[in-house]
Amino acid sequence: MTLLRRAGYWEGTFEAMASPCSVLAEVASAAEARRLLDLAHVEALRIEAKFSRYRQVNILHRINSSGGQPIEVDDETALLLDYAAQCHALSQGRFDITSGILRRVWRFDGSDRIPSAESVAALLPWIGWEKVTWRRPHITLPAGMEIDLGGIGKEYAVDRSTLLLAAETQASLLINFGGDLFSTGPRADGHSWRVGLDDPTATGSASAGEIEIRRGAVATSGDARRYLLKDGIRYGHILDPHTGWPVPDAPHSVTVVANTCLEAGMLATFAMLMGKDAEKFLINQRVTHHVIR
Repeated sequence: MTLLRRAGYWEGTFEAMASPCSVLAEVASAAEARRLLDLAHVEALRIEAKFSRYRQVNILHRINSSGGQPIEVDDETALLLDYAAQCHALSQGRFDITSGILRRVWRFDGSDRIPSAESVAALLPWIGWEKVTWRRPHITLPAGMEIDLGGIGKEYAVDRSTLLLAAETQASLLINFGGDLFSTGPRADGHSWRVGLDDPTATGSASAGEIEIRRGAVATSGDARRYLLKDGIRYGHILDPHTGWPVPDAPHSVTVVANTCLEAGMLATFAMLMGKDAEKFLINQRVTHHVIR
């Protein structure tokens, strides 16, 4: 972890959930800034350890290796499963936490390696939240199926960390986990925090503008770093669980401002899943947004 003094605030950074994370805090002392940074760091690592699909000893592994037997989950896991079920219903099945199994054939590493239609089709029988039995607190996952909470885990970690830190200080904070972020309020001088938008066509080296945020969350979904390119066609990593293939005509990037990071992330992902209708969807939701085609 690092901690640096900036113009009017402290910036602390760490790595978690395969992402650069930061806490900007308008507090007076380095000790207070470090204390807040430690709280966010511990919470991010806790959530990563509990819900990462890459861990062999956590609740997600127990569910995915249950072999069709019911698994009892704790309240926090139940909350996320309830949320995932709600997202599945609201998106008419487009948002589906059982579709992570498609990573067996899709590897969005910037190469031109497109899986065969046969290999994709072979996985479709193991996709579909409607095949899962979820009656709180028990989940029964048919043998061979998996769930993956990666689509909501980072946003949940931002919201949770914000709650923890806001209970510790009245100072303005900006919590940023890999581009998903939350501002607890305007800065001491009354100005908003200014958040830059990455240009997905030149990620890391060009800006596509900025958003000013006083209080609330910002989340972005896009293909800047996760895509395939073959014969001039770019395949983004947002997959349609009904077909197993990337959503056609999806934007390069969708950024949404909402009351919570979970809500912003949900709307950004829903918009990506809408493909060519992404802008229409967001306009109908009446949320502040930025779409890059």
